[in-house]
Amino acid sequence: MGKLLLLLVGLVVLELTVMIEVGAVIGALPTVGLLILTAVLGSSLVRSEGIKTLFSAQQKMQQGEMPGREVMGGMMLALAGLLLIIPGFVTDFFGILLLQPWLRNRLADKLVGSSQFRMQMGGFQTQQPPFDVRPDEGQPDQINRGRGGTTIEGEFERKE
Repeated sequence: MGKLLLLLVGLVVLELTVMIEVGAVIGALPTVGLLILTAVLGSSLVRSEGIKTLFSAQQKMQQGEMPGREVMGGMMLALAGLLLIIPGFVTDFFGILLLQPWLRNRLADKLVGSSQFRMQMGGFQTQQPPFDVRPDEGQPDQINRGRGGTTIEGEFERKE
């Protein structure tokens, strides 16, 4: 907790220093205008990249694949949006870096491939599909292999 607080204070000091230096070169009003412009353009870029990521995730799910890269990419886009909205040139720089698809995909692949992510996502990853086809009927039938559950059929009647 102490390291996070120190990091936040350091980031604020760095942001203020850079804003003062930029303001000394181009003036106070253009500096404020530039900060507002980066927030507006950044949010627009985050929205468009987010829509692309959403469509890609839907496509993977329709193919029956786990959209791990897209989920991580979406989280990084949310972080990029936050960084772009926070006033400052340093956070804007890192937010714009996270908007780059090549960097985002590379980081997502690295994070998805890590053992920590696999352990946390363990409940979502399966080795077998949730549906199987019965050879005699050719119709999908939900199966409960390896989960130790038993299905009990019965009828009920509601009495009020």
